[in-house]
Amino acid sequence: MKILFFGDIVGRLGLEAVASLLPKLAKEYDADFIIANGENVSKGRGITESDYEALLDAGVDAVTLGNHWNDKKQIVNYIDYADCLIRPINLIDFDHGVGSAVFDLDGIPVRVTNILGQAFMKENVKSPYQAMNELFLEEEPTAIHIVDYHAESTSEKQVFAHWADGKVSAVIGTHTHVQTNDPIILSGGTGYLSDAGMCGAHDSIIGFTPDSVLKKIVYGETEGRFEVAEKAETLVCFVYIEIDELSGKCIRIAPISYIGGKCSHGENHL
Repeated sequence: MKILFFGDIVGRLGLEAVASLLPKLAKEYDADFIIANGENVSKGRGITESDYEALLDAGVDAVTLGNHWNDKKQIVNYIDYADCLIRPINLIDFDHGVGSAVFDLDGIPVRVTNILGQAFMKENVKSPYQAMNELFLEEEPTAIHIVDYHAESTSEKQVFAHWADGKVSAVIGTHTHVQTNDPIILSGGTGYLSDAGMCGAHDSIIGFTPDSVLKKIVYGETEGRFEVAEKAETLVCFVYIEIDELSGKCIRIAPISYIGGKCSHGENHL
């Protein structure tokens, strides 16, 4: 099975870039399943119902979230019937929606799980290991299981991947918006990448205009927020994952990026 996993989609520019490229990429990589992190799709923070539906219309099969999962408060009004939306599984005192979902691909079940990390994060969440052990105990196992580990620390992601090695097909990191070049298939057959990167403005600071970020970080201006870059050359980052359908083990993983609609990295992996 061939899966494309798109890194954090930032703003309308990122959404439109993914929607524009996805038909071509799905054909080129013969993709069976598409996952995208959508926690920054609505003006850089959170996800509205209309943007969630736009991702599905673009061809995304599963939308994962992260620490900005509820920045658009309307999410509580639609998350219970948004079957393809997966919020962090280890939230505390929030029972709406799901943190793990199974998708049927012509009789082959594919599970997608979203987890929020703990290091350097403000959110108070349950231990990822506890949450995963509860999932393993409560749900029927599937051979193919992709985990979106949304976290700041690369070492935290690596620790989780080694703990989960042989238990899931792949652990893909999100949140930092910078694609890493450390793809590996661990000894137990779990594919791993520290961060899938992002989809949005290439000449930006993690998808936001450099000027708006510098004003706050360097010059200490207290008014205003980081502004999402809406007019710029686009960057689309994703991960190609190939899974053996019988064993659920990863047999190929490669980070790939497109700048301005052209492949800039990843050709040598495939």
